[in-house]
Amino acid sequence: MHMSHNYASRLAERLIVVKYGGNAMPANGPDPVLAELAELWRAGTPIVLVHGGGPAIDAALSARGIVTERVDGLRVTDAATLEVTEAALCGTVNKALVRSLNVLTTPAVGVSGQDGGMLIADQMRATSGADLGFVGTVVRVETLLLRSLLAAGYLPVVAPLAVTTDGAYALNVNADLAAAAIAGALRAHAFVQVTNVSHVLRDPNDASSWIERLSLAEAADFFHSSACQSGMKPKVQAAIDAVAAGSKAAYVCSSKVRAISRALSGESTVIA
Repeated sequence: MHMSHNYASRLAERLIVVKYGGNAMPANGPDPVLAELAELWRAGTPIVLVHGGGPAIDAALSARGIVTERVDGLRVTDAATLEVTEAALCGTVNKALVRSLNVLTTPAVGVSGQDGGMLIADQMRATSGADLGFVGTVVRVETLLLRSLLAAGYLPVVAPLAVTTDGAYALNVNADLAAAAIAGALRAHAFVQVTNVSHVLRDPNDASSWIERLSLAEAADFFHSSACQSGMKPKVQAAIDAVAAGSKAAYVCSSKVRAISRALSGESTVIA
């Protein structure tokens, strides 16, 4: 299926790529983020949803007695951990999101970064040089599958597993960075990271120190500062990556009611 350049640019004018973190998802009850995505979809906004699933992976690993080790905040992934991760992300979490969106009359289709060779990754090493196992860093995004689904009127829901260049095996990819690579490759109008905070904070201990806007250079400076801690690091890195790779702007917002619309209209940290 060949997309005209015109179609691709029209799509990018409105497309939003949303990263939804496993920690931000409600354990039960209504999900305000999915309800808002359904509303945006009905209003004619093309959407690609990329999800994490840390809590589901942790639960599945501990149920099987597999102990998780982390280096630089990344899960060290051996073959057994990869198998559980793939089942939890591509099966449990992905299909639960697809069902929930379908209930909201939004035609969702669940895929992983392995489908159609969408996310090609190289094995990643920790900054310390430690071997992380089956953990990847995205080197290429093949957007044809996503563009085809969007053109046919579907909302793609993407699990962040990638495939090696030779296609031989899967790699676990940080969901923020997988989403950023997709947002950049699709030249998305907006890359929105839904997380458990509504803004990036200058002082992680002061909720009123939120940052309204950062240029790419300012975001890079902030990333290397002591204020950018643990869980915020991959978020800021992902925002920088998305914008550097071609997305118009990146936003960090919370999972509260109508958070995405509010973020797009200014109630968030914007990196552009």
